[in-house]
Amino acid sequence: MKTRAKVQFEVIDNIGYVSLNRPDKHNGLDEEVLTSLIQTAQRIRKDKSIRCVILKGNGPSFCAGLDFGYVAKHPFMVPKFFSKFPWSKANTFQRAAHIWRELPVPVIAVVHGNCFGGGMQIILACDYRIAEPGATLSILEMKWGLIPDMSGMVTLSRLTRIDIAQELTMTGRFFSGQEGAEYGVISKVSDTPLAEAQEMARVICEKSPDAIAAAKFLFKKTWKKDTRMALFWERLIQLRLLVGKNRRIAMHNAMHEEHEQKTFHPRSGFNWFSS
Repeated sequence: MKTRAKVQFEVIDNIGYVSLNRPDKHNGLDEEVLTSLIQTAQRIRKDKSIRCVILKGNGPSFCAGLDFGYVAKHPFMVPKFFSKFPWSKANTFQRAAHIWRELPVPVIAVVHGNCFGGGMQIILACDYRIAEPGATLSILEMKWGLIPDMSGMVTLSRLTRIDIAQELTMTGRFFSGQEGAEYGVISKVSDTPLAEAQEMARVICEKSPDAIAAAKFLFKKTWKKDTRMALFWERLIQLRLLVGKNRRIAMHNAMHEEHEQKTFHPRSGFNWFSS
């Protein structure tokens, strides 16, 4: 009998849809889900036709976090995924979340129902988070005597104040999507978050894929850095764009908006995310 994929992936109109697919477990994270998330992100990186990614969950929730029932039955999962190779910067738990921040395309998380623990850290690593106002969120690791360790310390520091991050982490309390927007960890609340994400992705897909990748890299590389370094990266990245085919197409389209628009080439092979 064919097994159901726990992470589904499809591409529609240059938008990659990644769906957590354990609805009966509120998309709890087990070994297959974590490895499939990494594999799917790697597949997206290689497919230069993909312009934007929408990350969502099937069923009643986005993701209820690590499936502790699964872990109890498979105790070797934690030490295996917690360890890392000496030459890598992240272990498997961290990569499953942080890899979305490293992709050369924008990633929009669609949040509904519950979003706890590891699920919360996954959406924090996305570029944009659209949530139902009544969604229930929590940095829940404290309940289990743990801290967020799936790159949450990297992403929280870029989204909210340290006092808010500490309070949410130390209490592990539940808060709504609306509250999350007030804290800065949710980008926007909507009663129809998937439709909002699709509209945003559509607009992004109309732009030069090279410029979009460059913009994401520029913010990642320079956000909260000193002025000299930020100006250096601005010059370097702009120079790379100026000689590209997609820049010429963007210029043509901007100057001939009333005429038929030219189609952009797939994303450049230049690896914006080499570091």
